[in-house]
Amino acid sequence: MPHLHIAKFKNIEFPSQEDGVSFNFFADNINTKEEKLISVTFEDDNFFLLLKKEKEKSLLKTDKLTRPASIYNVHKALLAYAKKAKLDIIDSNVVQNKKNIHLQEVTALKNIEYFASGFSTDKEIRVEVGFGSGRHLLHQAAQNPDILFIGIEIHRPSIEQVLKQITIQNLDNLYVLDYDARLFMELIPSNIIGNIYVHFPVPWDKKPHRRVISTSFIQEAKRVLKIDGQLELRTDSENYYAYSYETFISFNKTTININKNKDIEISSKYEDRWKKMEKNIYDITMINEENSKELFLSGDFNFSEIKLSYEDILALHNKTQKFDGGFIHFERVYKLEDGVMLRLSMGSFDRPEHLYIIVKQDSTNYFPSLPLKSKSNLLAHTFLNKVLHG
Repeated sequence: MPHLHIAKFKNIEFPSQEDGVSFNFFADNINTKEEKLISVTFEDDNFFLLLKKEKEKSLLKTDKLTRPASIYNVHKALLAYAKKAKLDIIDSNVVQNKKNIHLQEVTALKNIEYFASGFSTDKEIRVEVGFGSGRHLLHQAAQNPDILFIGIEIHRPSIEQVLKQITIQNLDNLYVLDYDARLFMELIPSNIIGNIYVHFPVPWDKKPHRRVISTSFIQEAKRVLKIDGQLELRTDSENYYAYSYETFISFNKTTININKNKDIEISSKYEDRWKKMEKNIYDITMINEENSKELFLSGDFNFSEIKLSYEDILALHNKTQKFDGGFIHFERVYKLEDGVMLRLSMGSFDRPEHLYIIVKQDSTNYFPSLPLKSKSNLLAHTFLNKVLHG
């Protein structure tokens, strides 16, 4: 992750600008004096820089929750703040290179709002979850120009690698999204997806709740897939294969095909390595045979009047409240010049959303953007509204 180690942190005036980067406001962690957040805007990206004070130096990097997909934008913001505040940099992995020519005119990188606000297409849609190096995704898009591919990935170097290849290969049928695929599935209209590829997901043997394949993920896959549409799992993990088989077969009605060491048209560099090691490769393919009801979500993310006192809001730090179907965990509380900011996770237990809320005297809003409009998030917001209302 891009970062700067600095001898001593220095504040600047807010709001201010440097080299096209806007610094909007400052947030102090109330319970941990060593942590601060700096709101940044650059090229339509809104995110936080995170400051962590250490004994003899300080670390300045991006906040994981809000960091943009473009590593270039992160580097730009870090260097701009260092220049503005005249920081003494001890060491750094931030480079001052110009933006890669292949990323100058990128239109393939989409944010979640693009898909949440009336996204539609006349093409068949296929989705790949966790595309890694992108070898399979790029091959499929090149071979099927009349099909729209959506690649979902959270590893930034992989995202930029694929974006470069989209430009080099001049592909206009491939979108890239940096988001949790489990949440993304909740907003896709019903019966429109041809294939969902989940190739070599992280097994998460010690944290099975983080696995992509789950009962809820399969339920959403059944809803979004067209008749004869397929969900394809490919894994080298025997544990993941066994777990996934049990999860698929637990449904009252399901059709699956199973293959072992099946050759496919294009393989990843990791698969090539595993084959040389003579590891087994397992495939489970679920075939959808039913039409689903149209997706209908009602509600919004507006807040009613906040009646909790300042002290009561501060006391929410590290508190967890559960409701039927989900939870809200108040992870951290930050002090602003004119209000309070809460960092929280909310929604369903196996696929929560992590976000910030700014509470001021005359307004309350999510920052830097609204949560995904999903069933679990709408339920969580309704409950959160009641908590803050007092």
